[in-house]
Amino acid sequence: MTTAHLETRLIADRFRPVLTGLANGAVALADRIRRGGVDAGPPPPDQAADGLFATALQDADLRWMTSSRQPQIRAMQAEGTLALALDPLDGAAGLETNAPVGTIFAIFPAEDTPEASFLRPARQMLAAGYVLYGPRCCLVLSFGKGTQIYGLDPESQRFMLVRDGVTLPAASPEFAIDASDYRHWSRPVRAYIDDCLAGTEGPRAHDFNMRWIGALAAEAHRILTRGGIFLDPANGRPGAERGRLRMLHQAAPVAFLIEQAGGRATDGALPVLDAPITALDARSPLIFGSADKVDRVASYHDLPEAEVSALFGHRGLFRA
Repeated sequence: MTTAHLETRLIADRFRPVLTGLANGAVALADRIRRGGVDAGPPPPDQAADGLFATALQDADLRWMTSSRQPQIRAMQAEGTLALALDPLDGAAGLETNAPVGTIFAIFPAEDTPEASFLRPARQMLAAGYVLYGPRCCLVLSFGKGTQIYGLDPESQRFMLVRDGVTLPAASPEFAIDASDYRHWSRPVRAYIDDCLAGTEGPRAHDFNMRWIGALAAEAHRILTRGGIFLDPANGRPGAERGRLRMLHQAAPVAFLIEQAGGRATDGALPVLDAPITALDARSPLIFGSADKVDRVASYHDLPEAEVSALFGHRGLFRA
């Protein structure tokens, strides 16, 4: 496997082995994606990506590692000081259409048991990040002191710092949501989206654009770059009543990055990072983006049901 390099002036020594391993895995995966080898299978793309990272992280000071693609926690190095939660190939279904895909990760202090390492308050996370495999391969990181963006130089195989102290743009006319779930959303979410769709004629008095990529890392990167809001709320579909995104492997690390960039990340009302991680496969709603927009969604949830019902009676996705 090619050895990758990560510009290190912002990297604390304790994180260097695991980040080097993640960088190595990301470079190998980016190469496989570029050559079309990940989705050619077998194994399936997510399992192939999981294997690449497992190999790259063998000597990364990890005591425990959990992957969203494997049911069992891996015991790594007995003296390891860190625990890693990894979603190796977020948005894998987009490979066949050449859409952006990503790798999302969260780093915790290692405890004596895997359960104690991962099933804990989300705010005890030490670091989080994602790799986005798009027109340019990018690595986005936070160690709890701001968010940084690195870009991969394909010639030197080095992730070079592109932006330090990333701050979400304050204003953006974009929102991202899977509109096919409209009939399953709660009344507050429908009311919020209806107000956006009403444009200049509605209470927001502004025209909005709707986006949806279907890969969380790509959605997060757009919002870190351009602002706006992403909504994946709980809905009435079977299995989505408590949200669809994995709390440990997806929602919590993205929330960490967004908060460190000055944004908000909630479950619709409460900060995602204020919730405990109760199971490896626990799910969570996730609404994140520019602080004012996320706060506005929360305000819709704070309205009395009668008031939301009165507002909602005059709105609808297919009505003026």
